[in-house]
Amino acid sequence: MKEHDIAVIGGDGIGPEVTAEAMKVLDVAAEIFGFGTRRTEYPFGTDHYLKTNEIFPDDAFEEVRQRDAIYLGAIGDPRVPVGLIEYGIIARMRFELDLYVNLRPIKLFDERLCPLKGKGPADVDMVIVRENTEGAYAGMHGFCHKGQPLEVATQTMVYTREGVERVTRYAFELARTRTRKKLTLIDKANAVRAQDIWTRTFAEVARDFPEVETDHAYVDAACMWLVKNPEWFDVAVTPNLFGDIVTDLGAMLQGGMGIAASGNLHPGRVSLFEPIHGSAPKHAGQNKASPVAAIMAVSMMLDYLGETEASRSVEEAVAQLLRSGELKGVGTGMHPTTEVGDLVVAELRRSAAGVSA
Repeated sequence: MKEHDIAVIGGDGIGPEVTAEAMKVLDVAAEIFGFGTRRTEYPFGTDHYLKTNEIFPDDAFEEVRQRDAIYLGAIGDPRVPVGLIEYGIIARMRFELDLYVNLRPIKLFDERLCPLKGKGPADVDMVIVRENTEGAYAGMHGFCHKGQPLEVATQTMVYTREGVERVTRYAFELARTRTRKKLTLIDKANAVRAQDIWTRTFAEVARDFPEVETDHAYVDAACMWLVKNPEWFDVAVTPNLFGDIVTDLGAMLQGGMGIAASGNLHPGRVSLFEPIHGSAPKHAGQNKASPVAAIMAVSMMLDYLGETEASRSVEEAVAQLLRSGELKGVGTGMHPTTEVGDLVVAELRRSAAGVSA
């Protein structure tokens, strides 16, 4: 039996609770589809930092590097300075593991979840490929005369030919596996002139994929069209900062942050999967945070690990529960956290047995 070696970091706030339900679903998927998981749980997060003064020790990081995949619940807590834990855990993994693709599916399962009038599942089914290691988030920033009236703050956007080309090529390869075979470049090269490297690289890589239709939108227009005509988008590739913004807009089209998941990928190497919602410390320990996004992150992780049938079944279990109304939504407090995990597990078992809900 094939076994997958997974590092699990529950993290902060609601992270451990939604992670527990996601692992519950993972265990049942493994049982049904005949694979195993060997999981190592790590305590890293704000509580651990406050107790030990360590964020992500090097020996543990080297262990995580050797795993097949990493699962993260959520990171962030107002008890410590903004960015301290985030940069020490999630950003460290993104940069030091070179997870250059941030993959965010935006897929509507039921029209009742979409805030747009007249739009349904056929209109909202896209994937955003966000470059994940360069751009405005590369960490090249500084201050002069800090705290004084004439303070200056700078942050440099950085784009390399290699970085732009590899994520663009990944996006083209993904687009040609989909039915529509369309890829849109989202940038702001008319105003941020450094992004001309995206324009030129996109055009050059496109020559290797003649079967893929190409399109282009400046980021402000892309946000407009995502709201007005989301059906125009199939796969889109975009720099880091714009991807961060566009994907949260996309999350709302599919039903909110409580359903959206992401993968931080370096194809062929250990990669990281997580729900994209925050840690919501005020809801921690109350058994009311929705674990749907955490469960969808398991679906993405299974697909990456080659367990495609299990991945599809987890996604379809969630979709069926939403379509049927058995799962009434994905907002905080709509269902107890543990109940949602149980509902997905039960739907997985029904599906495996060939029994309709």
